[in-house]
Formats: sequence, structure tokens, C-alpha cells
Amino acid sequence: MTQELLPLRLRSQKLIQDDRGYNTWQTTFEEKEVPASATALLLCDVWDNHHCRGAVERLEVMLPRMNAVVRAARDMGVQIVHAPSETMDFYADHPGRQRVLAAPTIELPPVRNLPEPPLPIDASDGGDDTGGGPGYKAWSRQHPAIEIDSERDVISDNGPEILTYLLPRGLQQLLIMGVHTNMCILNRTFAIKAMVRRGLPIALVRDLTDTMYNPALPPYVAHAEGTRLVVEFIEKFWCPTVLSDDILRG
Repeated sequence: MTQELLPLRLRSQKLIQDDRGYNTWQTTFEEKEVPASATALLLCDVWDNHHCRGAVERLEVMLPRMNAVVRAARDMGVQIVHAPSETMDFYADHPGRQRVLAAPTIELPPVRNLPEPPLPIDASDGGDDTGGGPGYKAWSRQHPAIEIDSERDVISDNGPEILTYLLPRGLQQLLIMGVHTNMCILNRTFAIKAMVRRGLPIALVRDLTDTMYNPALPPYVAHAEGTRLVVEFIEKFWCPTVLSDDILRG
């Protein structure tokens, strides 16, 4: 049987010297095809609520396309992983949660030490750009606008759990989307830094993500520009990115 292939256009940033000898960052692209059945799409912290009103409003704009991407990927045979951190109690009896917990233990790839360049934005205030005050846990589950297929999808907020389920199934490419790029997307145990440190191929869906960034802090740019800076930072130092169009056209 012919396997369905998912075409990806991986975008990275490469430091080069131009023809005048100046250091500059150059955007590069790599065309790649991976079997859909060897690909996983992970949704990071797409919660039902947030203490930052701006974060809620920006996510609401993305939700319809996020769900369309999940549907398209699932229909191709991509494994969908729902990772709404700190909400596993809500999903304790869900088949998708039980599916992960039932996976046999395996030896995982070792964790490598890698340098950690500083982020290009200052989110030391928590990144709330709508003045919501001190942060608190406003979420209880994944946003209901994202459909979960009880027969095929899996649910976990634990990196080793997720890898224990995915690696025996021949994982060749992990895609990640959700929020927030400078915090959870980079730092969760199932997210970019953790996967790169284990040598696993991961790419960020760059048009379906957001940052926690307040323009009142350095580098004093608009919120959308802050998100762009973090996405390019990821492309420079951690992993490539793709567009949701890659999946929808797949």
C-alpha cells in the first residue's frame, strides 16, 4: 500500500557572511516529504481560558484554522496529540488519555546539553498586554473548539509519556502548534527544547502560535512583532518552522 506523504517546507534562519563580508541572517528553506503515518501533530496548551484577555482573544481568532489543520492532518493519518498542561484530571477517563498510559515502557533517547541563547523579548512581567493583574490558573481543559477523536487521538502533558507512545510507531516528524511560543512552546517537557535535546525532528507551525509579550517592555515593539521575533529566534537556534498551509494542502 502506498503511504500518503506530507510535504513540508521547513524554514530556518542561517548566519552567513554576505558578499561584502558582513554577518547577516539569511532565511533558508528545505523541502521535505514525510509519511503522514510517521508524523505527529501536537497541540500545546490550547486552553479553554487564560488570565490574559489578549491571549484569549488572539487564540479565538486562530481556533477555527487550528481545528481545520487537526482534521486535515488526522484524515491523512497523522497522529494527533493533545497536550493541555495541568488539565489531566479532566481527561482521566478519556480513551485518548488511557491510550497513552497503557503504552509499554521503552528506553528514550538521551538528553543532550545544548546552549540556551537569550530570548529577543522581555516577558519578565508575565507578558500580559491587557493589564489583567497577577497571573492565575484560568484553564481547566483544552478549548472545546478543538475536536478530539476518541478512537485515534492521544492526550498527555508529559514528554516522556508522549515519546513512549510515539517512538515505537516510527515517528519521523513532530509538528507543534499552540501557545505560548516564548514560554510553553519552548519549555514544556513535550515541547521544542526537550525534543531537540533528545535529537527528535520537530517543527513549529508558525502561523498558529502566539507569545506572551507586553509591548511596554523591551524591545518595545508591537505584540505581533514580538511574536515574529520569537518565531525567528526559534528558527535560528532551535528548530525550523512550517505553515499550516503545508498541512491543509497535504
